[in-house]
Amino acid sequence: MSFNLRYDNPADGPNAWPRRRDHVAGAIRFHGAQVVGVQEALASMLRELDALLPTYRRVGVGRSDGAERGEFSAILYDTTRVTALESGTFWLSPTPDVVGSKGWDAALERIATWARFRDKQSGCTWVHVNTHFDHVGDSARVESARLIRRRLGALAKGLPLTMTGDFNANPSHPAYVTLTTSTLPDGSRPLRDALHVSDTPHYGPFSTWNAFKDIEPDRRIDFVFVSDGVRVRRHGILSDRWDGRFLSDHLPVLAEVQPCSR
Repeated sequence: MSFNLRYDNPADGPNAWPRRRDHVAGAIRFHGAQVVGVQEALASMLRELDALLPTYRRVGVGRSDGAERGEFSAILYDTTRVTALESGTFWLSPTPDVVGSKGWDAALERIATWARFRDKQSGCTWVHVNTHFDHVGDSARVESARLIRRRLGALAKGLPLTMTGDFNANPSHPAYVTLTTSTLPDGSRPLRDALHVSDTPHYGPFSTWNAFKDIEPDRRIDFVFVSDGVRVRRHGILSDRWDGRFLSDHLPVLAEVQPCSR
């Protein structure tokens, strides 16, 4: 699941995080998401989700200081189903290993968090990446996509790969195109949009942005991507509401994937 939670902003009034957190946790539980890439998560929000989702653990750091400050692009995982073997975070900038670095024309620091997981039932091992591209800088979005493409080979080391994120870019944007087309000189194959390779037809709207009002058409900016060989059994964009209110100003994206062939 890819899920931009909308940061804890009291100015959101009836849509503020304290009114949504139980429903967010409920959606993760109900839909059976074993790995969840979240965006805009603050440390306090994640601690609350820790309590509401006791079988889950998480990896990731705050983008401002590499610890607790700033938004996380954390990965939550259900410890009853998967084991985290290794994890890390890098910054979307020309100096990706410099904590708190900001890149190109980005308005804010941006990060990508990754983890290597093993499925406890099948033994399958794969790598998952979660990220959040800048909302202002066009160059930053494209360069962030290029940086991630260059790093995926070293991160995956031949393993299957899945990626979630809020890319602040629709499928016509050069950042999306950079992720999904052309093989790199190192032989790295492009990623595939899970919506397009799902065994069963996509479920739900074809947009992920609602601004806490209505689902806006042609705003699919949150994605699940998979590498070659990862089977996608189903894919959906979830428009769940409680008493007419959305879970967040973004809709969560859910994909059931089989990283390893059996």
